Amino acid sequence: MRDARVLRALATVPRAGFAPPEHAGSAELDIPLPIPHEQVTTQPSLVARMVEALALTGAERVLEVGAGYGYQTALLGRLAREVWAVERWADIAEAARANLTRLGVENAHVVVGDGTLGLGEQAPYDAVVVAAAFSQVPPPLAEQLAPGGRLVQPMGRGGHERVTLFVQTPHGLQRRAKLAVARFVRLYGCHGFPAEEQREP
Repeated sequence: MRDARVLRALATVPRAGFAPPEHAGSAELDIPLPIPHEQVTTQPSLVARMVEALALTGAERVLEVGAGYGYQTALLGRLAREVWAVERWADIAEAARANLTRLGVENAHVVVGDGTLGLGEQAPYDAVVVAAAFSQVPPPLAEQLAPGGRLVQPMGRGGHERVTLFVQTPHGLQRRAKLAVARFVRLYGCHGFPAEEQREP
């Protein structure tokens, strides 16, 4: 971790403010935390690595797929000009909005929808970060990424992923680096795993 802006964001965004109350006591540990619908919040060290790879300067518009309770959203809000986050579950999105409002994050917006479709009305994006796993980048996310933009996504089928950095080039989306090997929940939607396969808790 070398990006001083990311380090400052990590130091100023309290993870406990984005954790379920029953897990707030574990928020400072570098571990995933469970949230409803069998989802989790990613451990801070991995969030930091993914966000750092976006190389944000503060002028960007960012798309986040999978807002969770809003922790990564808040970090992105400190690092970019504007953040649009898509969350599949309405109750999780509502919790994320409440958390962001309480912490005074005003440049991040959470909408309910299919993250694999992106959010075309706000495109193009200078950076995209996906917080769930699939074996390929959903085509709408690649299409909504601006020239030279960066995209980070866990590549795999859920459970053992290669977190990969892509860059939008004149020849299309190109892999640039493997950031980590980690375990993520699956990415469900029109361009991910079929939604009917997801088991309700």
